[in-house]
This record gives sequence, C-alpha cells and structure tokens, in this order.
Amino acid sequence: MAKPKKTPRPKAETPKGFRDYFGAEVTQRTEMLRAIAGVYHRYGFDAFESSGVETVEALGKFLPDVDRPNEGVFAWQEDAEGDKPGDWLALRYDLTAPLARVYAQHQNDLPKPYRRYAMGPVWRNEKPGPGRFRQFYQCDADTVGAPSVAADAEICAMLCDCLEAVGIEHGDYVVRVNNRKVLNGVLERASLSSDDKERERGIVLRAIDKLDRLGFEGVRALLGDGRKDESGDFTEGARLTEDQASVIMSFLRANEEVVSDAKTQQAHLDGRADMNLNENMVAYLNEVVGSSSVGQEGVNELGMIADLVFAAGYGPDRIIIDPSVVRGLGYYTGPVYEAELTFDIQDEKGRTRNFGSVAGGGRYDDLVKRFTGQEVPATGISIGVDRLLAALHAKGRMQVSEPGPVVVTVMDRDRMADYQAMVAELRGAGIRAEVYLGNPKNFGNQLKYADRRGSPVAVIEGGDEKAKGVVQIKDLILGAKIAESATLEEWKDRPSQFEVPRDQLIKKVREILAQHDQAAGNAVP
Repeated sequence: MAKPKKTPRPKAETPKGFRDYFGAEVTQRTEMLRAIAGVYHRYGFDAFESSGVETVEALGKFLPDVDRPNEGVFAWQEDAEGDKPGDWLALRYDLTAPLARVYAQHQNDLPKPYRRYAMGPVWRNEKPGPGRFRQFYQCDADTVGAPSVAADAEICAMLCDCLEAVGIEHGDYVVRVNNRKVLNGVLERASLSSDDKERERGIVLRAIDKLDRLGFEGVRALLGDGRKDESGDFTEGARLTEDQASVIMSFLRANEEVVSDAKTQQAHLDGRADMNLNENMVAYLNEVVGSSSVGQEGVNELGMIADLVFAAGYGPDRIIIDPSVVRGLGYYTGPVYEAELTFDIQDEKGRTRNFGSVAGGGRYDDLVKRFTGQEVPATGISIGVDRLLAALHAKGRMQVSEPGPVVVTVMDRDRMADYQAMVAELRGAGIRAEVYLGNPKNFGNQLKYADRRGSPVAVIEGGDEKAKGVVQIKDLILGAKIAESATLEEWKDRPSQFEVPRDQLIKKVREILAQHDQAAGNAVP
C-alpha cells in the first residue's frame, strides 16, 4: 500500500507586490492619519468608511480595462460556475468611486453639499516595482454638491494645513493649481477642439504630459512632424501649423515667462514679486486663451481661487497657479491641484533628486452622473500617506523606531500578582508597560528581551526589595550608552540603576522617560 503523500508546507512569504508593516511603521501611519483627520474634521468634513469591495459596474471608468474586468483590479465573479453567474466584484481601486456610488445611493439622506473624508487601504492589480505596491493607503476629502470654486479653494488651503500638521514645514512644499478649462481654451484657440481633431488633440495632450521628461524642444518636435529618441525610435507628431504650435508652446512656457517677468519688474520690492505671481499668471493665461469662452471661464476660476486663498492667508509661497499641472486632465472637469515637496533627497543610488508629489485632486463634476443621469458637482483631494511618511523619514523628522514598553521583570513566579499590580499602576499613569511573560528562570534573558523590545526602563523587585519596600529601576538606554564607552570610574559616577521606595515607582519612571524624550526632542505625555 502506497504511503499517502504529505501535504506540502506553505511558503512563509509575502505575496508579490505586498508588504508587511511592523511596530513603528504602523504607529507612525496611525499618528499621521490622526493628524490629517484632525484637520479634515476642523474644516467641517465628516468621517466615512465604505466597503472594501465594490461591484465592477460601480467602479466604471476607474477600471484600467473595462473589457477585462479582472485586469488592473482584484476581481472575481460570484457563482462563476453556476447556471446564473452573479456580479463581478472587486477590491476597491480607490476611495472616490465608492463615494460616487454612496452619494447616488443615499443622496436623499445626506446633507447638500456633502463633505466627507475617508481613509484606508486600496488595491490595484498592477505590476509592482520599487516603492510601488499593490496595496497602499489613501487619505481623501471631498465635497459633493458644491459648484462654486470656493470649494476648490478650501480644499487647497486644507491641503496646506494637512502637510504642516504632519511635519512638512512651510517652505518645503507648494500646492500647484491649474484648470482643465484653460487647456480646453488653449486647444480651442489652436483649432484642435472639434471632433475631427481627436488624433492631433491626443498627441498634443500626451506631449504636454511629457514636458518634464522631454523639455520644450522635445514637446515642440511632437507638435510638429515627430520626434526620434536616443534609441532611434520615431514617435509621430501632431503635424500642427506654426501658429497652432505657437499657441500650445505659449501655454507651456507660462511659468518661464511669468516668473522671469515678475522677477524683472519687482526685483527691488522685497518679495513683492512673489505676492504678485498669481495675479501675473492669471493675466498671462488670459492672453493665451484669447477669446475662447471656456478658456476665459477657466482663467476666471483660477483668479477666484487665488483671491480666496490669499484672503485666507495662503499666498503664492504656498499655493501657486501653475499651468504645468496636468493630473489626468481627461478625468477632471475644472480646477486640478497637486501638492509637491520641494526639497531634495538622495535616491537608492545616491543621486540627488526632488522628492515630488505627495497629493493630488481636482473637480470631477461628471462622476455621480453615471448613477443618477444628472450632473452633480464634486471636488476633492487624495493624500499619499506612504509617500508622506517616506518624505518625513528623508528629512529626518521621523524616528526609525519608537520606544518600547517599560518591562516589569519577574523575580519570583509565585508573586505574579504583585507584578501585575505594578504594571497596572504604570498603565493607569499613561505609561506603556508590560510584565515579562516568558520563562523567568534566567534573569539575563529578561533583560535581553527588554533590549530587543527597545524598552527604556526595566523594573526589578525581588524578595529582598519586597521586604524593604523598594524597587530597582534600571535605565536601559543610559546603561547601553555607558557600556559602549564609559570607563569604570565614569560608570560609577553615572549609575544607570536606581533604588527607590515602592510608592515612588511612577515618579522615577516618569523622570527617566522625560529625560530620554527631551534628548530625542519628543513631548512627554
């Protein structure tokens, strides 16, 4: 009789494109989400949490490939093998598509406008890469039902407050604002807005999106006959006339022209150039769009946003009109915005580069229409939490690890109740603490455990200490520093273990923790 085959052991490995988060990483993200939620709440937005699963039909235009509903998202069909297969379901691709569904479903019960914020993981079935995962956190805020660009201006101001709330200092970021209508006006003035110009319009939009990579010369080549790259591959151009290309290039050179002009005119006015920058940009774009009505509408909206945020105390040093922001302009219907961190970092190869974008959003007035048939104005922002955490680490404003708990050691296993009473007292005082729950036989292993946990303090109470009514409190951080470099005499002068009366346990532990927090620049609760 053949031996039954053993069931192979599963591999203990994280699925490709996903990652596990431990200790400090989870805590830091939680604290960041709490800080951002505090800003959202202060602005009057309500918390909301949608299902992690949506129907593929509800995701609609958010699907990377509508004809293949399991491409780009993690999707499955209910009862796929049955006589009557059910709906296609998918893990949510982002937090905006669920909002559209929820608003359409519950609009009679929701206030108008509806202001909500949502935070949580989203999933994308896409090829993973360095820093690109299939599951990541988003942190969104949206206003649904408000047609005024005052809602867009508020989102931009709120984004500034969120960045500063999590530790991105004023001067290390800028929120850039553009408007889809301005680009539509530019295309209209260049005679590219009609249906028969779809091919040329597509090439122009793709070329604009590549400005950062190709530069002005590369984009200008794509507006003409085409461009050959370094490998010899040729990309066909839009074949625009000189006049048409000139309109597009004037739009693309807006930053170069306006900033240069502002500096020239205002160089001696102690920063006045910065204050006038948005006004000058609006005036420049007004000339670029010419008589296009949709273009003029977009420029006017940008001007209103600039005025509103300036009145609220947010000048061009924080919020700036920038025509180079394109952010999937085929999806947005009006203002678009992007938060960029302006400081440099070293990448994994030691090269200096700009950190780049950490948030983006805009107005999308057509989204709810898919469900209701009626246009509902909406605008919102999505903050990349993982990107922000990476930025704070790059600036040295986030600790790589967090302090572990105070460890109450076990000297006598028959006195576990005493140790539990100690740890309860510490926790009641707001101090993170635990009792050692391993085998207490080897005291050295208990201290090794405390070191591995990153514990700042160990509490020791053996039979002798119990009889005397005292406890030993060991400063593990100071002890480690002394052990590294101190001489015997220095070690005697700087003791790292203290004997205190039992009723002064909390006071002494607080004192030690306060010293370490002060040294690390942290606030003590």
